Amino acid sequence: MAVPRKINLVSAAESQINGVWQPHIAGDINDSQVKIAKFGEVFDWHAHVQEDEGFLVLKGRIAIDFRDGVVELGEGDFLVVPRGVEHRPRALTSEPIVLMVEPSTTLNTGDAQSALTVTQLNRLQ
Repeated sequence: MAVPRKINLVSAAESQINGVWQPHIAGDINDSQVKIAKFGEVFDWHAHVQEDEGFLVLKGRIAIDFRDGVVELGEGDFLVVPRGVEHRPRALTSEPIVLMVEPSTTLNTGDAQSALTVTQLNRLQ
């Protein structure tokens, strides 16, 4: 077996992700993926009918809006959005970097198709 290589997620995101709302795959774990993205001003309202979605803020601050309230997250904060719960992420600082853990089949816009939908993800190097 080859020795696995490590990756600094913040450095990789800063140097390889050129725009907001463009998730990149950092790694595969069983049937799930670890994805990294820079967040922009506001994303689409959406839900993931079959999948939970985990968010870990690596740099900056974000908010995740729910129909009944909002949760703000700073560096090191983690939140799981349960399957079927409508939500809308948004940046509170300039281009925060967020790690997401979700099944590899999860579409970033869930049940909503829009110009922000990404079907082919790049991998961080």
